[in-house]
Amino acid sequence: MKFGKLFVACSVLALLCFASAPLSAEDKPWVIYPIEKLSRGVANVAFGVLEIPMKWYDVNTEMGGIAGLTYGSIKGVFWFIAREVVGVVDIITFPVPLPGCHDDPNGYGWGYGPLMTPPWVVDVEHDWNNFIYHGETVASPAY
Repeated sequence: MKFGKLFVACSVLALLCFASAPLSAEDKPWVIYPIEKLSRGVANVAFGVLEIPMKWYDVNTEMGGIAGLTYGSIKGVFWFIAREVVGVVDIITFPVPLPGCHDDPNGYGWGYGPLMTPPWVVDVEHDWNNFIYHGETVASPAY
């Protein structure tokens, strides 16, 4: 029993050390894709409610303030529900690839890619006052 706990602890530690190594996009080992899918699912479930104010902002800039309050609210609630469902699906199915979720944006087939775009709740376009991505950060969409 003691050996089993030690083995699990060492395996988790080795996985964390291996997964945290700095890698370029083409050097990702196979274990990174499921971990990325799991973390995307947790982030979508935890911060999915941010879809509501982001849709207020989007509709307000496209159609005006009244539309932002009415249509933006309704659109935000639906996107919030969709983001939560996609997050739960990502959490449940993180160890297995899904059809149509390819890792390459121009590819096809099975993979660990996102179910919806943008894949994360807050993307570079919706970062108010550089709160998440600082001004000196250069970010390009992965998908």
